[in-house]
Amino acid sequence: MIQLILLFLGAEIIRRRWRSLCAAGIVWLLFGIALCVDALDGTMWVRPAYFGIAMILEGLVTFLAALGSNGTARRMRLAYGGVIVGVGLLMIDAPWHNDLAIALVAGLALVADGVWRFASAWVVRFPGWRLAIANAVFELLLAVVALEPWPTWYKGEVGTLAGILFIVSGVNLVRIALQLRTLPAGTPLGTVFNRGRARLMLEPIMPAVPEAGSETDDTTAAGLTVYVWTPTEGVRVPVYQSVTRYIAARDEDGVISTGHAALGLDGDLYISHYPAVEIDRDAGNFAQALRATTDNDVPGRFLPSYAEEAAGWCEASFRVTFKVFDAHRLRAFWQAYRQDSTYNLTNRNCSSAVANALEVSVEGVLDRHRNAVPSVGKMLLSPELWMAGLIRQRAMTMTWTPGLVLDYARALNATLSPPLQPWWVRLRDMFKAISRQYRRGHGHPGSGMATPVGP
Repeated sequence: MIQLILLFLGAEIIRRRWRSLCAAGIVWLLFGIALCVDALDGTMWVRPAYFGIAMILEGLVTFLAALGSNGTARRMRLAYGGVIVGVGLLMIDAPWHNDLAIALVAGLALVADGVWRFASAWVVRFPGWRLAIANAVFELLLAVVALEPWPTWYKGEVGTLAGILFIVSGVNLVRIALQLRTLPAGTPLGTVFNRGRARLMLEPIMPAVPEAGSETDDTTAAGLTVYVWTPTEGVRVPVYQSVTRYIAARDEDGVISTGHAALGLDGDLYISHYPAVEIDRDAGNFAQALRATTDNDVPGRFLPSYAEEAAGWCEASFRVTFKVFDAHRLRAFWQAYRQDSTYNLTNRNCSSAVANALEVSVEGVLDRHRNAVPSVGKMLLSPELWMAGLIRQRAMTMTWTPGLVLDYARALNATLSPPLQPWWVRLRDMFKAISRQYRRGHGHPGSGMATPVGP
């Protein structure tokens, strides 16, 4: 989530304030150390109930926001609110408070995420997969710490884990600040945040990216649309819903479909990356094809337009249209990306091209507005930003797929282009409408309905 905030602010504004970012990381780090010491020495000045109350309040506000929302924003807010309220209830001083239950929830969640990270890195072998395995092992060690009663018999569980998270976040902030200090002007933040080819393919666009606010800066071009074809499009026998949405679907002949993602700028450019020759995706060799190694590189091709793609296959399953973006950055990215048509199923595919193009096009959107700080404050309270960060983190530990791109695009769009009225205004109007309807239904004076008069 922090990386997305930095992405929206842009490399220029962050590079100018790298010392402030570094100082914030150090404060974050010291606070995490203090939390760990407080939890482990038994004093417990910062009690778990404090975290629980804060999480419950945030969850309740998120639920209220969901009532005033609709569509994707509503579903994301309900899911986010449900998770944090459930965890918060376990932390507060109430009859159902249970330190062992907190430890089990935290430990099992860390085990599940660590195993997923380890398996993804081992199977896909993306650039930096050894570091990803090391991170997975560290997460599994944290799970052991969470499940081990010593030394506080679970009393300091929340403080210890929260402190470790603060420490890790602080170290990452300091690392990013030091990297941004020497970042050349115009360099996209993707060269810092991304890995492997995703980083390398952004480097050539440095000279073409203008400074924020320059005359060539273009943020009012035609609409940017993300097109997604789900894996079940055209597949006769889908399998489990979560698998078919985010990974792949297999038909009755054993042929695997992974779906497709593309991005278009109306009347300007179209990014749709395909292998020149369709990759054999039967169940027998699909696992080998998932390796992000160079031996799985194949020649690729780019389709010229959405109209041609839809005519040759079918209409996209979903579309997400952005109003806030930088068309100049997007054109610069496409100019660099199209120089190499190499396709790799997990390391340079249609979805990674769209995800990286999308991030380049929204980088620095807040740097072009004078109210950047208030905008950041609103974003930090947005469940959609939290969801976008979670999706991005999952893709970085595995690979981008059309399903992940769809949810990521929706979350980014909801974060950058919220409704004209804030959720609390829409919620207030909704309650007013319900109140008016109630008064009319019960014939209250002043409601516009005549009250019965006796004989």
